[in-house]
Amino acid sequence: MNRRNFMRLGLAGAGLITLNATPLLAETKQTQLVGAGGLFYTKENAGRWKGKDATHLPSVEIEKSTVKVTTAHEMNGFEHYIVKHVLLDKNYKFLDEHFFNPTVDKVAQSTFTLPNYSGTLYVLSLCNKHDLWLATAEV
Repeated sequence: MNRRNFMRLGLAGAGLITLNATPLLAETKQTQLVGAGGLFYTKENAGRWKGKDATHLPSVEIEKSTVKVTTAHEMNGFEHYIVKHVLLDKNYKFLDEHFFNPTVDKVAQSTFTLPNYSGTLYVLSLCNKHDLWLATAEV
């Protein structure tokens, strides 16, 4: 086999492997988010923070176009607190965020308005000591 045919065959094979792997990756993504338990934490995969999900995982309430996010976490000054809540759309694109001031905010609770949005909503809660936590909700 000459070098040109070898290169063509190799590129064609790489393309087929990529096309065949795409549905598998999409299916895997829906059952477990890549990064869970390391880059961020979820109820199902709390990683090194196992047992901390009750006070770090954001809870989400949705009523029409209003999204209320609460993290049942102490706001102990700048020593230990929730830094912010972040909303991402179904494609992981930034929608909105709310920062907390632990000397003023006694509860980590934020309210967002999302007119004209439907689909999966990714809600993040960031603790200054126990990293980033992710919950999902359907709008």
